[in-house]
Amino acid sequence: MGIWQGEAFSLARKPPHPPSHNRLIGQKMTVFFIGAGPGDPELLTLKAARVIGDCPVCLYAGSLVPTEVVACAPKDAQVMDTAPMTLDETHAVIQQAHAAGQDVARVHSGDPSLYGAIAEQIRRLKADGIDYQIIPGVPAYAAAAAALGSELTVPEVAQSIVLTRMSMKSTSMPAGETLENFARSGATLAIHLGIRALREIERQLIPHYGSDCAVAVVYRVGWPDQIIIRGTLTDIREKVRAAKITRTALILVGSALADSHGFPDSALYDAAKPHVLRPHVKA
Repeated sequence: MGIWQGEAFSLARKPPHPPSHNRLIGQKMTVFFIGAGPGDPELLTLKAARVIGDCPVCLYAGSLVPTEVVACAPKDAQVMDTAPMTLDETHAVIQQAHAAGQDVARVHSGDPSLYGAIAEQIRRLKADGIDYQIIPGVPAYAAAAAALGSELTVPEVAQSIVLTRMSMKSTSMPAGETLENFARSGATLAIHLGIRALREIERQLIPHYGSDCAVAVVYRVGWPDQIIIRGTLTDIREKVRAAKITRTALILVGSALADSHGFPDSALYDAAKPHVLRPHVKA
């Protein structure tokens, strides 16, 4: 039975190390920023599951993190969905936990280092002298590539990945960080927060990638209702419109996503190209 059906981290309830949250009042606690991955609870790391299962306070981004991910929290834990909360409100909860000497699991989608909105939280923690740690998670672009059955770095086709986003109603992009600038490299692009800006994405990318460049849109990757739409820079917008997808989707663009390439094998396993771990040419 899969975790989606309720068998939620039975192993996580028996952590391999003694619980660390049983502190005396006033002793130092820790806020753990935890990457929950893109949606599939089984992509939560063992360390992340153990820490969630050990923290008496759990704050999770409910709009992007399914409740199954935090099902391993202690039965008596304070578990709060932060989607309707402000930064001040979440920090107030952390301050209360700090005063009580209680560890906090602050659970974010994907990997916290990428659009995790943790920098402003960390700034406040440092100002208050509150300890924190970051536990990485599976980023959405990696889960999307797995769902597509694709490698994003194909020899002599694309060897770089640009992780970027569209501004839309979010914070403005720094000067110079434009799609056109990134497109000049020909790298594989992973575009966040851009599903409502496909017309603009087409306009900026077609001159550099060509109208027939492969595009994949992955909606709610790792969730039970995941949708994958494949197309080109010319037709992807109409396909997305037909599927009525307006949010929570990642856009991947680049030649590495094409079904077939005339690319060479990598040198890593080439019998004619020895390296330090395989020092001799093999016949």
